Amino acid sequence: MNAELSQLIHDLDAVAADAKSSFGQLTTEQLNWKPSSSEWSVAQCLDHLIASNQGYIPIINEVNRGEYKRSLQERLPVLPGVFGSLVLNAVKPETKRKLKAGKGFEPASSEIGADIVSRFETQQKQISELMKTTHELNLRKIIITSPVLSIVTYSLFDAYRIIVAHDQRHVAQAKRVTARDGFPGT
Repeated sequence: MNAELSQLIHDLDAVAADAKSSFGQLTTEQLNWKPSSSEWSVAQCLDHLIASNQGYIPIINEVNRGEYKRSLQERLPVLPGVFGSLVLNAVKPETKRKLKAGKGFEPASSEIGADIVSRFETQQKQISELMKTTHELNLRKIIITSPVLSIVTYSLFDAYRIIVAHDQRHVAQAKRVTARDGFPGT
């Protein structure tokens, strides 16, 4: 488990570094530029990730304090493995199918401040540090409820995999925005 967790932490840190190097020097105008009214800006991609990942922080903290109590649905033996694989496959960067962001996880529709990149990086570091604190736990045996959809359960290990894949997906999406025709110059 330690090698797998170390790789996930490395990958999460790499996403944060990639976002900082790719978007850290962009202006507010560039961060908020949208290719079309139905597509997200760089800032909206990062805002969505911050909102999506925020729900995991209290769960990991509860696990670390030994206060996390499994619900009835988290005790069902088959569902967490099924849900974990389904969600992971849905959010992988190579998955072409678009998913609608759940209510409460949609990015802001108004202009987002230029500090979005540093806020994303700060949250990534926080999650990375929290992941490190769980290195001695059997992450595959700890079953949590998704902070995005309350009927979905998966292991904490799958949650980490989902966080990393989802972050990779939307940072790649944001990079594609900067490569689009019409993207404001520096």
